[in-house]
Amino acid sequence: MARPFRTLLAIIFLAGIALLPPAAAFADPPVLPPLNPPPPGFLTCRAGGNGAICEGTRTLVENPVDTGIVCGSGADAFDIFDQGVINQHVSRYYDANGNLTRRVIHENWDATQFSNPLTGRFIPYTQLNTYTDVLAIHGDFSTATETTTGEVIFHPAHSAPVFFNAGRVVTAPDGTIDFRAGPQNFLDVLVDGHTELLEPVCAALR
Repeated sequence: MARPFRTLLAIIFLAGIALLPPAAAFADPPVLPPLNPPPPGFLTCRAGGNGAICEGTRTLVENPVDTGIVCGSGADAFDIFDQGVINQHVSRYYDANGNLTRRVIHENWDATQFSNPLTGRFIPYTQLNTYTDVLAIHGDFSTATETTTGEVIFHPAHSAPVFFNAGRVVTAPDGTIDFRAGPQNFLDVLVDGHTELLEPVCAALR
């Protein structure tokens, strides 16, 4: 009895397929629209019902580079240099017209440190951030509002952290900071002028 029953089900199924219009029975795969702006080459894109999604990972190496942050003054002044390995996972989301709506970058920094090339001293730090850009006008990066979350923590060997960012910052398209939460030492120093907060880092590098 089981075999005739299975045969009957197969006949009903095939009959139903025959009644479907060709597009429903054998739908074409989604077509990837032209993307604006085009994604970087390390991303792989796929079409979806609402547009496209592009994703990929890459590793960037930042050799010692002058940060422009200065410790001290006069003859005792020195610039802080930065270096590290940046591991990124990037996602881009495009609408049905192929225009970018949102970009998300996850970053994890390895082998990171601030250093003083004059003395050879350095202070290590850890960094883990997520950057989310939402474009008010799809496809136009100049209209993006960026939200940054995560942490950057400087910790000399055998001591407690001395300088750190942790929390959330929202930056408007014109560069204005619309919102900030959590300890944000970099903004305290570079935007608000509280350079005294940098002194523990400078002391570790002298």
